[in-house]
Amino acid sequence: MTETPPPPPAGDPTPPPAGGAVPPPPPAPATPPPAAAPVAGVPRPAELLDRFLARLIDSVIVGIPFGILTAIFSGIFLNGFIYSTGELFLYGLFTGVVGTVLFMGYQVFLETSQGATFGKQIMKLKVYGPDGTSHPTVEQSVKRNIWNAFPLAYIVPIGAQAALAGLAALVAEVLIAVNIQQDTVKRQGWHDKFAGGTQVMKVG
Repeated sequence: MTETPPPPPAGDPTPPPAGGAVPPPPPAPATPPPAAAPVAGVPRPAELLDRFLARLIDSVIVGIPFGILTAIFSGIFLNGFIYSTGELFLYGLFTGVVGTVLFMGYQVFLETSQGATFGKQIMKLKVYGPDGTSHPTVEQSVKRNIWNAFPLAYIVPIGAQAALAGLAALVAEVLIAVNIQQDTVKRQGWHDKFAGGTQVMKVG
């Protein structure tokens, strides 16, 4: 009489193979490699630090000739230690107009012709128009740099007026920095939005 093999133990649905050999356990699933940290690519919206450094470079480039001209105007229009209203007016007129022409002309010319000032080129930044592909137009560039015209307030020979012009320029720059830092998607300042949606991109 043939002996019947014992049934498999409870909880094991797989019957043992003939001959009593136990199958090897299934291989453990392979552990996926850890995901690499995301790397920011280009082009991407320019961060505040890059734009600040570009602005600093541009300020030095334009500030040197402006400082020389200011010293010349001071020697021409301001004589002695006490200045008349006429002397202050002429000095404010020339420094205000020349400062505006230098700073705005520099920005507008290079943004519309090359898409970036020298400071932005050094920092690998580029300004795009609202379409995201072309250089800003003259109108768009003037709008985004209009706050550089605040030195025109120096034409009025009143101490408070000059102080207000400097304060307005400072407030404009602070607001731009705050806007850029808060806008984590496009990094646009109020001046970019005022120009219709211009954008500064990191391209290298």
